[in-house]
Amino acid sequence: MVALVTAAVTAVVPASGGADLQKGLDGVASIGALAEVRNGAQVWRGSSGVAELGTSRKVPVDGRFRAGSITKTFVATVVLQLVAEGKIRLDDSVERWLPGVVPNGENITVRQLLNHTSGLYDYKNTLPMPPSEEFYALQYRTWTASEQIERALANPPVFDKPGSQYNYSNTNYLLVGEIIKKVTGRTYSEEIERRIIRPLGLHGTTMPGASTRIPGPHPHGYVPKDGGQLDFTEMNPTLFGAGGDIISTTHDLNRFFAALLGGHLLPARLLNAMKQPGTEGGTYGLGLSWHKTACNVRVYGNDGDALAYQAYSFSTADTRRQATIAVTPHLPTNPDATVDIFLDKAFCS
Repeated sequence: MVALVTAAVTAVVPASGGADLQKGLDGVASIGALAEVRNGAQVWRGSSGVAELGTSRKVPVDGRFRAGSITKTFVATVVLQLVAEGKIRLDDSVERWLPGVVPNGENITVRQLLNHTSGLYDYKNTLPMPPSEEFYALQYRTWTASEQIERALANPPVFDKPGSQYNYSNTNYLLVGEIIKKVTGRTYSEEIERRIIRPLGLHGTTMPGASTRIPGPHPHGYVPKDGGQLDFTEMNPTLFGAGGDIISTTHDLNRFFAALLGGHLLPARLLNAMKQPGTEGGTYGLGLSWHKTACNVRVYGNDGDALAYQAYSFSTADTRRQATIAVTPHLPTNPDATVDIFLDKAFCS
């Protein structure tokens, strides 16, 4: 199902539009930010702030960053490709693929893992977070999916009936990663690389495993400590695993979502399934989320929080307009509101 996507034609957005986007990017509450906005054949790329505190180095417009939960869209795409190949069904139970791992696993489906209606406790809530000293001591620790899942399942589900409610839980995607390995004999990272990254030519995108570094040009990311900011650029991404470990660029994420929403990665019926909310009126489907902009345009994509980095990537359904922005936030300030303003400029101007 994978088809190579031709590279977008790069042109300069008209000066007024570019200036407006740069002003919006400068207004994002952050240490640094970078973005790529596409409008048909026109492409604008920009950056703001500094790449590293204590320096005047600019954020590289082609910089790499930890994209957090945008990983989930890649993982879900792999699962849906396996569905298209007849190797797994969305209504298969977790027990079918991971026998004995999840209590009540016979009543939880792969679909419910993907759309966060399983009710399983989020392992993230079992972990120390800043300003806990225990958090900083774990910067280079290697985690396994099984131990994170075990930490989560030591807690009762947040609701009793799977499929009845939406509750975002990173545990769901750790389990999906394990299911991918059971189905294919390869890790979720290997499947993402061979099914998506290499065919689409996403040259700035990597699955890091336990590697603590971000390869290539990148801004530094920080977490708060003792009233200041601690450089957390290097860290062991097994903390996130299949729920959020991918490293990418603004260009690559736009390219990925153009391929996905343009029907190059999935059959139409499964792309449509991806857009169906897990609960009535919801805004999250199978690894894909959506919202309406200020001008009432619905955009599809995902966002991700990887502690020292936050990323947002959205596209119109026809893929004509796209915007991806990555932020190194000045925590504890949350950049969401100012990013929303930037995205509205990108999609509504």
